[in-house]
Amino acid sequence: MDAVHIPDLITPAIPVFILTVVAEALWVKKLRDEGRDVAGHTLKDSAASLSMGLGNVFINIVWKGVAFAGYLALYNLTPLRVGTGILAWVALFFAEDLCYYWFHRVHHESRFFWASHVVHHSSQHYNLTTALRQTWTNPTGWIFWAPLALLGFSPVMIVVQQSVSLLYQYWIHTEAIHQLPRPLEWVLNTPSHHRVHHASNPRYLDKNYAGILIIWDRLFGTFEPEGEKPVYGLTKNLATYNPFRIAFHEFFAIAKDAMKPGSLKQRLSYVFRNPAWKPDERSAPPGSPPATEPLRPSA
Repeated sequence: MDAVHIPDLITPAIPVFILTVVAEALWVKKLRDEGRDVAGHTLKDSAASLSMGLGNVFINIVWKGVAFAGYLALYNLTPLRVGTGILAWVALFFAEDLCYYWFHRVHHESRFFWASHVVHHSSQHYNLTTALRQTWTNPTGWIFWAPLALLGFSPVMIVVQQSVSLLYQYWIHTEAIHQLPRPLEWVLNTPSHHRVHHASNPRYLDKNYAGILIIWDRLFGTFEPEGEKPVYGLTKNLATYNPFRIAFHEFFAIAKDAMKPGSLKQRLSYVFRNPAWKPDERSAPPGSPPATEPLRPSA
């Protein structure tokens, strides 16, 4: 089999990330000087986010190849072929975005997956560096796009559209843009919608899972418009900027809870149920310690 080139749209964009982060920092400083109530940037927080992003890039050097091989194996198993024409790309745009919605939603609603995704929500600031605060435990994600390969979409097309989605989501991590024209706000994921997603306000928890299109949240009942000022971060924030603690803290918390006395069902519930799940005190064994307080419980 001939070697397949795996397209990489993210690494070439790194200089753009750097320039736009600097430009945003200068603009947000101007807004703060004018009295606007925006979270702004701090050196330690931005450095932590950039460290997580660089780690993600290096890990993806290996992991992207593993995920691509999985898509390719599934693609070779199915007789279906969608093709590579314009209609195939249009279909993939909507299909990939729907896959992202469910990937994102499950990574909030199951603690095992949340342990990977919590990294992205661990900053108490909201700016373009927050977009770069990415997980180092990528293997929890690829399965959500596997159906696309089984439907006959080329693995090359899949990874290209995934990159397009990630690049789109970069610019919406900002307080520098208030709202877009209403028709765009109704259809697209925007800075306003995504600020809601990153907020820990009770009314905002587990809302607006969109990648590019906000229509999935409207369709599946997880949409919440921006109203009260978002409070960014977790319901119980981390008191560290250490990248390794940011990357793995929730996995250690899960292991600690899963080793507590209790039935196998209870232990598995600690791992896979909603991050807010706690055992019913009436059914817990005598002397059982309480569950570790989740960092971002669902509403």
